[in-house]
Parts: sequence; C-alpha cells; structure tokens
Amino acid sequence: MIRFLDLKAINERHRAEMDAAVKRVLDSGWYLLGKECEAFEREFAAYCGTRHAIGCANGLDALKLIIRAYGFGPGDEIIAPANTYIASLISISANGATPILVEPDPATYLIDPAKIEEKITPRTKAIMVVHLYGRTCEMAAIGAIAAKHALKVIEDCAQAHGARHDGRRAGNLGDAAGFSFYPGKNLGCLGDGGAVTTNDDELATRIRALRNYGSDVKYHFPYRGTNSRLDEVQAAWLRVKLPYLDADNARRDEIAARYCREITNPAITLPVRQDRQPSAAVDGNRHLSNVWHVFPVRAAQRDAFQAHLTECGIQTVIHYPIPPHRQPAYTEWHALSLPITEVIHDTIISLPISPVMTDDEVSEVIAAVNEWK
Repeated sequence: MIRFLDLKAINERHRAEMDAAVKRVLDSGWYLLGKECEAFEREFAAYCGTRHAIGCANGLDALKLIIRAYGFGPGDEIIAPANTYIASLISISANGATPILVEPDPATYLIDPAKIEEKITPRTKAIMVVHLYGRTCEMAAIGAIAAKHALKVIEDCAQAHGARHDGRRAGNLGDAAGFSFYPGKNLGCLGDGGAVTTNDDELATRIRALRNYGSDVKYHFPYRGTNSRLDEVQAAWLRVKLPYLDADNARRDEIAARYCREITNPAITLPVRQDRQPSAAVDGNRHLSNVWHVFPVRAAQRDAFQAHLTECGIQTVIHYPIPPHRQPAYTEWHALSLPITEVIHDTIISLPISPVMTDDEVSEVIAAVNEWK
C-alpha cells in the first residue's frame, strides 16, 4: 500500500535529534512558555521574515487570537473563501463576527480577487485569505483591495509553510497570519500546535497576553484571555524539523512536477503548476508559490476513481467532501448557491505526496491514474 502520508517515516528521519530535544526539555524541568518556545518563536519568525511569531495551542486558536486581538466581533464581517476547511470560518464565528463567503477561482481553488469587492460592506473589517493546498493567493490584488477599503488582511497559512509570493514567505504577506503544526502539515509536530506571525508590535503584545489567560506579567490580567500555549516538547520538535522544511518542500515540488508532466489521463483535471526559479537574492532556494501540502486532482466519477486507486494499493484522501455552506453547523448558509465551490467539493481528490515518497512509488501512482477509464 502506498500511504497517502507516512507520518512515521517522515519523523523517523529525525529520530536521534528528536530524542535529544525531548531529553533537553526533560532536563530543563520547564514545560510551558520556556526557552524552547522562545527559541522556536525567534527561529520561525526569522524563517517567515516577520518581527514576531507567537506560539499557541493549534491553528484554529491562532486565527481566533488574531481576530480577537483586533477586536472584531458581533456586527463585524470578515470575507473568506467559500471552499476552505471549516476551521477558517469557525475562527470568525467563534469571535461573534460573520464570515462572508466568496467563490474561488476554479483554476487555482483560491479566493477569487475579482469577486471580493462586491462583498464589501460598511461592516467589513478584514479579508481572510487561505493559501489552500499549499498555494499562495493573489496577494498583490487582494492587498490593493484591502488598502482601498482600509481592511486588515489575515492569512490562514495552515497548509502553506514555506510558500513564497514575490519572494516573501507566507505568514509575511498580510497584517497577521495563523499557522497550524498539526502532525500532517508540511511542518508538523507530534500533537497539536500553532503560531501567529505578524510585524505589528502592538498586536503581538496583545496576542502573547491573550494566549496566556490575558496576562502580560504573572498574576496581572489586562484582558480576559484564554489558555492556548505551545508546549516545550512540541516547540523543541518543531525546532528540529524547521531546518529541513525547504528541502522537504522541494521534494514535494519534484513529485508534483512529475504528476503534472506524466499524468495524461483526460478524465483527470490536474492543478495548475507555477514554477519559480532559484534566486540568490533569497538564500538561493527555489521560490515555491505552491509547497504542495496536498496534490489535488478532480475526477467527475470520483468514487469510482478512488475505488480504482484503492484496488491498486494507493491511498487517497478527499479534501473536502462537504463544503462549509452545506455543513449542519451553518444551517443559515444552506440556501446559498455557490456552484464553483460545490463542483470542486464534489470532484476533488488528493493523490499521495510527501517528502518520503520514492520515485518508484510516484511512478506507480502515475501508472494507476493513467490506466483508469
């Protein structure tokens, strides 16, 4: 069986370093908001090119903390893509604000900048962009709209660790960004974890307090905060894996290039691949606008296609079978007509892609996709 994502193999590569990291934490006797978290925050901020990174418990909390720190709540609207994972929208609803859904571009599956402005009202406070599947949104166009209407831009970077747009990393393309370090992410820990990145000093100070019960110094609480802290063990593991992220993303891109070049089945719609060339101006690494968190294809007969791949010993995942506006959690949206979103959710399926896939496994996936009729 070719696994969709072999997390054990991914982490086994770093076993010795991760064992040493755990020992370091145990020997320190400090398990929350200690030196490992502080070091990871510095290192991740430097990686993203931002002044601040603030660790928190998970990616959902990262987005919730941003919205709360800005003071957005009941009566406020935040524009978001209609085809995102539901966590993006929950982060808005949890603060009492209203998500306003915008259809994606069918070629990229990302929020369509041409459809944003028509959704802006006097109640609109921000645009939440989601770099879905690892591809960065059209930030120049979106930034221009936000500037015109004095809106904040919040990035959901849960699937875009290391992706770039015009030389800048995801997490440094808007006013603030939320990351998830769920184990299956391109940069994943061994449990839940998250972070906020921003260049806004005041916002960073507020989020640091909000994540720790609202405390700026011990036993002093200027805010009614929450408990959302990145623990020392997870931070230590993330520090081990961060230096390998660019190489892992490059391997994902190699696999995606083969899929795009060698899958020729006309019944399968492939994602559009954008190439970025190496640049000495940014540490010599390739400028990947898509770090391929998943490799999504579309098939009109998705169930039959998935069954065929399963018979061939290839594991696939559907990201995501039910769009947010059809979920029981959001009955108020059930009357909405979002045809682009609906066709994507009805047809999309993700092929295996990970930094530990072998060339032979990639070839096997390609052959199985091409032989399906």
